[in-house]
Amino acid sequence: MAWQAIDRNKPAADDSDEPQLNEAVKEKIRGFFSRYPTRRAALLPALHIVQETYGYLSHRAMRDVAELLEIPPSSVLDTVSFYTHYWRHPKGQKVIVSCRSLSCELMGAHQINKAIAEKLGVGEHGTSPDGKYSFVTEECLGACDHAPCLLIGEKLHKCVQLKDVPKLLADTANDTLDIERHALYDGLSLEEELVETTSDVQEMKEAE
Repeated sequence: MAWQAIDRNKPAADDSDEPQLNEAVKEKIRGFFSRYPTRRAALLPALHIVQETYGYLSHRAMRDVAELLEIPPSSVLDTVSFYTHYWRHPKGQKVIVSCRSLSCELMGAHQINKAIAEKLGVGEHGTSPDGKYSFVTEECLGACDHAPCLLIGEKLHKCVQLKDVPKLLADTANDTLDIERHALYDGLSLEEELVETTSDVQEMKEAE
């Protein structure tokens, strides 16, 4: 087997001389600066904001994030390539994340993952030809007592059986949350969020 050489002097296909991030996205990222001791520490939420806006993280977008956070572009790429929840290529309208931990494996996750991949015609981190679904597996979804489980968007599906796969994929509401999504990017300051969610905050302020 021969290793494929990569010309590092040749720009990536999704790179560009023109910045990708608009001012609204930059301002949303800047809103996180006050929550952390350094700009570098805001990297993860910054990448989530960019991915939610554009669908994936292009090389140009990563360079823009690096410039905004005043860190090397290589640090951004290292982070993006480490976490499977970040996508460096366009993903489907919905992302299915299946658990491959021991608990789920013992309860039949392997067969479920195989059925999903065959039904969609995809491999790991692939996207179906119609662009509706992307599929990826994770080491653990933190719901071992509901094994085997998987996420579609942000909705957790518990105790999934092999016979459930066709119906689940055909359900247009399979990513609709049953509870209100937390407003992670609503622009509230950390102090405002704590006041809304922690009953003792006001008491602590008064004690000061």
